[in-house]
Amino acid sequence: MSADLDTAAAAVVPPRGAARARPDGGPVVDVGRASDQGARIAAVAIAGVWHVAIGLPALLGARADLAAPAVVAGGWLVTAAVGGYAGARLLRGARPPALPLVVLLLVVDAAVFAAAGPQQLFTAANWVWGTLGWFFVVVAWGRRIRWLLVPLAGHSLIALAALLGHGATAPADLTRYAMYVYGTSSLPVAVFAGAAVIATLARGRADAAAAALAVAAEREAAERARQERRARLALAGGAAGTVLAELADGRADPADPLVQRRCVLAAARLRRLIAESDDVPDPLLHELRAAVDLAERNGLPIEMVAVGTPPPLPVEVRRRLVDPPTAALAEASGWARLTVVAGPDEVAVSLVTPEVAGPGAVGAPVAADDGQVEHTDERDGEIRWTQTRWRRT
Repeated sequence: MSADLDTAAAAVVPPRGAARARPDGGPVVDVGRASDQGARIAAVAIAGVWHVAIGLPALLGARADLAAPAVVAGGWLVTAAVGGYAGARLLRGARPPALPLVVLLLVVDAAVFAAAGPQQLFTAANWVWGTLGWFFVVVAWGRRIRWLLVPLAGHSLIALAALLGHGATAPADLTRYAMYVYGTSSLPVAVFAGAAVIATLARGRADAAAAALAVAAEREAAERARQERRARLALAGGAAGTVLAELADGRADPADPLVQRRCVLAAARLRRLIAESDDVPDPLLHELRAAVDLAERNGLPIEMVAVGTPPPLPVEVRRRLVDPPTAALAEASGWARLTVVAGPDEVAVSLVTPEVAGPGAVGAPVAADDGQVEHTDERDGEIRWTQTRWRRT
């Protein structure tokens, strides 16, 4: 019995093989998506508002001064259609096909620069200067930054070719060109890169917070399990210690069947507590086999039948399933039959033993339900039937 107490004390240590579970990445991904979604909405809104509120009025106001106003207006409509399609996909969480849309926008870019004419080259009527960079941002969203830099570089080369074609090669024109390229490219690049950095930082912080919460939860669960096992050990050890003290003082007779049952019950509780901490595939069956093993060592013929595989169950549920049959088994004599029937949503543990009081001792059925496990104990004068049942709710 003292060896059992020493072994049970070791059960306070967490089970072997308990690995630290990594926090689920779902919340981390959600945080990153939420941060990125806000930036997507901002990018689509900037492109749309700039195209409609700035580009369209300038185009309509200067249409008579354009070299080919129909081409400039047609390019505006094509760009609006591309932006609407890409923006709708982006807001739904899907990336638009970047390559064909970038090529189409660059074709529109070249056509508008050619159709604007030399007089409108640096005016708002040549709307591709300020608008096209934002549409490149929408089309290239979610990809590497080169998907934005290459179209912007192409846009700059097209603008330079238009300057040379229109003969705008004076130092003032080239300086204005450099200012336009810088002014219309730097902000889209900053928004594109900044949104990616913010989303990455948000995911990193969420990942760190989730990891910290997981460690705190594991620590709290381990402490709670340790305190619970100590309480169970104190309860089981107290019962065993009482019996041992009575035997040592001569107040209990080792030949007394009642004292023997008390010893068996205390030993069964200790063994079940020890088995509870073992790292095994089927903890419930392992704990029941520990009780069966003790009964067999005490000379009780017992048959154990298991049908099905028990699902993973919390420790408290397993205790409530095992404790009543274990207590009944400690009082059994003659023979015993333990049956475990398990399924994904239900587990039943039944023990049949001869009635200790003998034939004619009929007792009213005892039933209890604590909301998790049902316990039934029936006697008909010849046999005693004890059952515990758990159902998934």
